[in-house]
Amino acid sequence: MQYGDATVLDSVSCDIPAGQWVSIVGPSGCGKSTLLRCVAGLTNPTTGMVQLGGEQPAFVFQDPTLLPWRSAADNIQLPLELEEQSTENRSDRILQVAKLVGLDATDINKYPRELSGGMRMRVSIARALVMKPNALLLDEPFAALDEILRQQLNQELLHIWQTQQMTVLFVTHNVTEAVYLSQRVLVLNANGTVGGDVAIDLPIDRVPAIRNTPPFLEKTAAVTRILQEGL
Repeated sequence: MQYGDATVLDSVSCDIPAGQWVSIVGPSGCGKSTLLRCVAGLTNPTTGMVQLGGEQPAFVFQDPTLLPWRSAADNIQLPLELEEQSTENRSDRILQVAKLVGLDATDINKYPRELSGGMRMRVSIARALVMKPNALLLDEPFAALDEILRQQLNQELLHIWQTQQMTVLFVTHNVTEAVYLSQRVLVLNANGTVGGDVAIDLPIDRVPAIRNTPPFLEKTAAVTRILQEGL
């Protein structure tokens, strides 16, 4: 992938089975977000191709990107409007995805300015889920949140992944977060090549206490080592 004379991604090849959670880590500027945008179809690769195999992805940006003049509920239903889907049962679907991300009927009647950063991100995720995608692409969605809220949303996102049986591609700078959430961690080098593809063979039902166990710390150390070698 090139922008002018600059190569952002180089010889990146990755096969992701349906239903798997893969996180992408790497130094700033290595092409993590560009790779995600290529998968989403928001950016066209200059060479090579992306094959989705029937997956219908939804994208969650680092910033919630909510329309300030619309309530949370109206932001959530925006994709339904753009696709001109029937208004029948629309309210039920909005409440369903709102509940899935930890929002209630009172929350979704508020405007973005009335919501905390964590609540706005929940609305953004609900908006991505409202069309029932089978793949979710997330570009550092929790980067601006404090650690306690970040861990809480990690658990909620894991629950969504497990109950909705979705494929997830998740970009983060946080190695601990990547190992905790994922079944695989794809490590990009500073030059945009793949430095490693680490299998995270930990129990599927993740609980916070696992972060202190030797297997978890070993995986975190392995990913960190590859990151350092690729700088």
